Amino acid sequence: MTRTTSQTPGTSRPPSVDVHRLEATHLQGDAYAVTVRGHRLQVDQLLEAGGTDTAPTPTELFAASLATCVAFYAGRFLHRHGLTQRGLCVRTEFTMATDRPPRVASLRLVIVPPPELPEQRRAALLAVVSRCTVHNTLRQPPEIDIELES
Repeated sequence: MTRTTSQTPGTSRPPSVDVHRLEATHLQGDAYAVTVRGHRLQVDQLLEAGGTDTAPTPTELFAASLATCVAFYAGRFLHRHGLTQRGLCVRTEFTMATDRPPRVASLRLVIVPPPELPEQRRAALLAVVSRCTVHNTLRQPPEIDIELES
């Protein structure tokens, strides 16, 4: 078994940890299907990267994951305060690093709140969405263990 890991060899996850599973399966070319709890997503690469551009790239889904997590937290905040979610939008853009290794260098998210959001709630909304699960994960990266099945 080949293993790339950031955790100490021989350590294991505590028995009480809730493990979430998904699977990425090759379809054709650079396209893959991702199955999560019975839901199916697809990823591909851009034409200029050798793909067929039938779906978003994994990197685009990474940015989308942050955007939708921020949107979810914003929506919950609005709902909790009896405000409409109508018009809520999170615009996201990212840039790639120009050096190695290949990676996302920056992400910018702009939250477009509903027009009815009172001025006095804006700072609280920003504070709440800045602590979404995906953003917290990027601030405190998880241990990553990559193995090759025997």
